[in-house]
Amino acid sequence: MSIEKAVREILLEIGENPERQGLKDTPDRISRMYGELTAGYGVSPHEIINGAIFDIKYDEMVVVKDIEFYSLCEHHLLPFFGTCHVAYVPNGKIIGLSKIPRVVEMFSRRLQVQERMTIEIADLLNEVLKPDGVAVVAEGYHLCMAMRGIKKAEARMITSAMHGAFKEDERTRMEFLSFIGNHR
Repeated sequence: MSIEKAVREILLEIGENPERQGLKDTPDRISRMYGELTAGYGVSPHEIINGAIFDIKYDEMVVVKDIEFYSLCEHHLLPFFGTCHVAYVPNGKIIGLSKIPRVVEMFSRRLQVQERMTIEIADLLNEVLKPDGVAVVAEGYHLCMAMRGIKKAEARMITSAMHGAFKEDERTRMEFLSFIGNHR
């Protein structure tokens, strides 16, 4: 069954008329929207990185903070969104600056849980850069928790994934957390 047919069935099931003026094009709009919101399935990490890893003698922390993300909760297909902060300590290689937000975008544009998304970002950067350490912190606002169920509109979820120096060295971890601490 196509997304358009499924949306039409949902509209009928909730008591709506899918032929009325405001809903007539909704199945097509929803189908196109899901294509956009799940575009991360159609992209591979290697396409995103596209060789933008460079040899350089730099061994201090690199931080990209306040990367916006938008995702869909895999349990309810409702949005969750927020910011992601990514850091790594190079070990002879750096990645092109735009590639980190693109990696966040790729993983967020899949049906997700925030915990897995955070780990996937950290694991990929750890794999391709082989740095001395990688850290990812994501802060998300989940509409599945705000709109339904427990209805806690102000609650935020914070997840982290740490590898190497960020996991093993408290000073490195604290430096990263201090860099992102005043992000809002």
